[in-house]
Amino acid sequence: MNAAANAEAIAYVRNKLRWMRSQQIWPNGLRYLWTDAFGVVLLVSLFEELGERPFLDDAEWLVADVNRVLGRPLGIRIGEEPDRDGQYFHYLAMWLFALAMLGRHIPDYKQLGIDLARQIHEPFLVRGRGVIWKMQEDLSGPYPGVGFGAMDAYDGYVSYRMLDDDALSSEIADMQTLIDEYNPTLNITQDLGIGMMLWLTHFFPTEEWAKLQKQRCLETLDSMWNSAGYFCREPYLPDTRFAFTNFGVSVGLQAVCKMPERVRQLNEYFESYRSGDEYDQAAITHVMECSSHLPGCLINQTTRESHN
Repeated sequence: MNAAANAEAIAYVRNKLRWMRSQQIWPNGLRYLWTDAFGVVLLVSLFEELGERPFLDDAEWLVADVNRVLGRPLGIRIGEEPDRDGQYFHYLAMWLFALAMLGRHIPDYKQLGIDLARQIHEPFLVRGRGVIWKMQEDLSGPYPGVGFGAMDAYDGYVSYRMLDDDALSSEIADMQTLIDEYNPTLNITQDLGIGMMLWLTHFFPTEEWAKLQKQRCLETLDSMWNSAGYFCREPYLPDTRFAFTNFGVSVGLQAVCKMPERVRQLNEYFESYRSGDEYDQAAITHVMECSSHLPGCLINQTTRESHN
């Protein structure tokens, strides 16, 4: 992104943040761990871009509020609303990544992330089988009716490594073992899953799992493009679209330096698109839109260069 485009993206995000606050959407709305993880990264990104301490202060406030509202003796609840009970591993992994990014500037948050990773790892992990997708809120067992997450080992592997390769070496090895088992047959077809997998691959682009998943995801994603300006939900659902999932695809594509024109088009398309449901005002839509315009420290610029 050139300097002019970067300045435009920053201005867009600052205006969006002001609007979200005025509407009590975010960060002064209900807590939701996935959205708040992206939000922490966004605030850290703005601090890194502008050097304005209030953004870092806001990130610290947000972490404290998440812990106050959603924190449990072990782990962190999915969200504040009554139907957001239980714990998702992939949400927790995204939160660990956010803590790692904040920890670049305030080291205590890195340790907070390491401690949380150690709390949740054993309850979610079933060695030789996988990572449980969703757990009971006290982590006493799987949530009724759920199985293993297809991508959760990858989520954990990357987030653990972003925190500390040495401190979490045993946990990282557990996830690597699962990745080695899953990777030959894993084909992701859901839009957000593809976007997030592309994002994960860019951190370790020379590793075999990353090379294979990047190739598969890009091939599948190419078949999901609608010329109106969006990626459909699944290849067999050509007319189904969600703004927030497209923004996740955008982040993944920017991480691996692919399809820049489609990234531009989808940002334009969803600027005016309205789904007519709760997602039009939902924090997840607008925070992830900000991440699509300004991925910031979601993207590792050093490893990203290998994709150019």
